[in-house]
Amino acid sequence: MSQLPEALKTRMQKQGYHFAGRHSAVKICEYTANGLRGGILCYKHAFYGIESWRCMQATPAIGCDLGCRFCWRIIPEEMGINWNELNAVEEWDDPELIVEKMLDEQRRIVSGYRSMAETELKQQRWTEANTPKHVAISLTGEPTFYPKLSALIAAFRKRGISTFLVTNGTLPEAIARLDPLPTQLYISLQAPDAQSYDIVVRPKIKNAWERFTESLRMLSSIKTRTVLRMTLIKGLNMHNPEGYASLIGTAKPNYVEVKGFSFVGGSRNPERGLSIQSMPNHSEIKEFAGKLSSLTGYQYTAEHQPSRVVLLSRDEDSAKRRIIDFAAIR
Repeated sequence: MSQLPEALKTRMQKQGYHFAGRHSAVKICEYTANGLRGGILCYKHAFYGIESWRCMQATPAIGCDLGCRFCWRIIPEEMGINWNELNAVEEWDDPELIVEKMLDEQRRIVSGYRSMAETELKQQRWTEANTPKHVAISLTGEPTFYPKLSALIAAFRKRGISTFLVTNGTLPEAIARLDPLPTQLYISLQAPDAQSYDIVVRPKIKNAWERFTESLRMLSSIKTRTVLRMTLIKGLNMHNPEGYASLIGTAKPNYVEVKGFSFVGGSRNPERGLSIQSMPNHSEIKEFAGKLSSLTGYQYTAEHQPSRVVLLSRDEDSAKRRIIDFAAIR
């Protein structure tokens, strides 16, 4: 594949995506922009100590094998594009090339914020933003489709950049091949049982639930910080806490992030069947997180009300060490 379908590429560019090669992209995060403006920082800053203004939101693969109803991103099928087209790549870009292009595009993006750097704090942050220290490999698509993902992580690590890899867990074989491992590995946990899973994430492949649960079974033996990230939607997946608790017990992650759905972007497509009423408020998120805490023994550790997210930790040791020392990236 020499390039994305033109209609998809044009729409993504209008939404602020910057392409880094043939199948990779970056886009500024709201909290990165807030950090440059001197505003509210990301929940990852509150939970794990990252500097939001130095974080890059990126992906090495545009296609995804799920069509999650809550996803704020573009689902290509909604534009008449088959997801298989996006991964029929004849030659994947080199990881070093991708990282350099991503960094170039991130600097291009933050250059527009220089005029806002009218205070010493903002000037310092703008200067630092030109040298990213963290990358969230979670922008759009499923990053484990990129066959050179380990080398990409290594290329970021070589530059002193920590990696937050988010996967939907449908490619357990790709997770098993990761070497080196990311600084923090997330698997998205979006439903408590197989029936709900099909309704919420709308898989495009066979045996998606079985592949997802295989990834969960692997997670407890992976030697890096691990997280299950939940997106809760009223009327859709805020039920069966016992089912969620069972899956958490299988995966045994260091942390569980219990987060509320936001009715933004692609999730507003009427075909998805969601509305602003589908958004749980922060107190509802805290209540559901409390149920999970009681069922799993995971400890309530922190919350970030602007993001409507609660952090649960596996044990007291995880809770105490949730602030990561990114000066010593593994």
